Parts: sequence; C-alpha cells; structure tokens
Amino acid sequence: MRILAVVRQVLDAEETVRLRNGEVDLSASKLVVDTMDEYGVEQALRIRESGVDAEVIALAVGPERSQEALRTVLAMGADRAIHVQTELLLDPIALCKVAAQVATRENVDLIFCGGQQADWDSHALGAATAERLQWPQVTWVNALQVDGQTLTGRHDAEDGSEMFSVQLPVVLTTQQGLNEPRYPTVPNIMRAKKKELRVESLEAFQVEPKLKVIGAEIQVKTRLHKILDGKDAPAAAAELVGLLREEARVIA
Repeated sequence: MRILAVVRQVLDAEETVRLRNGEVDLSASKLVVDTMDEYGVEQALRIRESGVDAEVIALAVGPERSQEALRTVLAMGADRAIHVQTELLLDPIALCKVAAQVATRENVDLIFCGGQQADWDSHALGAATAERLQWPQVTWVNALQVDGQTLTGRHDAEDGSEMFSVQLPVVLTTQQGLNEPRYPTVPNIMRAKKKELRVESLEAFQVEPKLKVIGAEIQVKTRLHKILDGKDAPAAAAELVGLLREEARVIA
C-alpha cells in the first residue's frame, strides 16, 4: 500500500497576522504543519506500524519554506517527501490537480487530507481530489481500521456519527479525535535529514490557479469600553447579557 499525506504549512495559531502592502506577511512569523494534516500523517504511520506493508509519502505544494513542514513530517516517520515548489497561492481546486497527478504517478492507494485547511478555511481539497481521481471519499474521519483492501471506521455526519466501510483506493479527510500526533524525537529529526525530499516545479504539472487574491484585511472590532459598576450581581449580569446581545451581537 502507498499512502499520500497532503500537508500544508500555515501560521501558528498563537501568532499575530501581519499585513504588508495589502498582503499577509509571513516573513517573520512562526509557521507549522496544519494540525488537521498532522492527524492524517499520524494515521498513515499507525497503519504502517500495525503491520501493513505501507509506504508513507508526504506532499507539500508551496514556497521553499514548505520544506520545513516536510522535514517535520519526515521526522515524525514518513518515508519520503515531495515538494512542488511555487510562489503562487493555489486555491483548493488548483491544488487538487497537483495532488491527483502525484497520486496517479506514485500509484497511491490512500490519500489523507485535513478536514479543513487553516489558511483557506476550506473543506474543499479532499472532495476535489476525490472527484478528479474518481475515487470515493469519506470526510471528517475519527476512527479507522484497515483490513486488506477494506477500510472501516466512523466519521461525523450532520446528525451525529456514521460507521462506514470502503474499498481502496479512497480519499479520507481527518480531524481532531482520530489520533494524537506524535512529536518528532531528536534521533528522528537527524534521520529525517537523510530521507528523500524531492523538489519539483509547479510548471511540470501544468496547473495555474484561476482564483487570485488581490488584497487582504484584518477584521478589528472596536472595544465598547463599558464598565458595569454600582449594581448588584443579578442586575449587572442582566445588563451584560443585554450588551452582548444588542451591541456586541455575540449572543443570539
């Protein structure tokens, strides 16, 4: 079995977003592997460690700094990595074209994508990749077992959760609760430096994004600067609820 784990390098959740000339500036920010993608990498490693004869391949599409994310994934235990280098910002539809081509070329049986990409706040990548490959997909997986060519497990649905069974090949999207991703150890970080990390150009995939970001802004809400004093607790609580509902509009 060959497993492809698509990973994204995104802004650390505790970092502050900065803008420069109308664009998000990440030059001085801490970047990490998207947490949703880490669940897919971890699950791929657990499949291999369960005794399945599997190779885990990590794929990242983005600028040169994306190799930092791939080195992290290699240190977690992935066998090799592919970096499709580009300075272009690819939307999920353009990105799925790259993922599908890599999956076909590498004879992949199973693809893991994060259930939601943090940078685009999008759920589209897994579905778009599955559609391009004409493979089935299962979204928001939170439990998974492998038995030969059959995958069984549980995933979130609109009204709760569902049990599923699906034959390979398949695209799965992952989420919190599926597993607890491991931290790379120092010995594995050193070993990762010797693992294959192949760099390719986006031009080889004949992909051009049709969606272009022409500007960005940060949403800032003005503080009300209201102090509730001189009231007993019930009256203050009632006034606070009223302010949250009528002025801050955070309570329905």
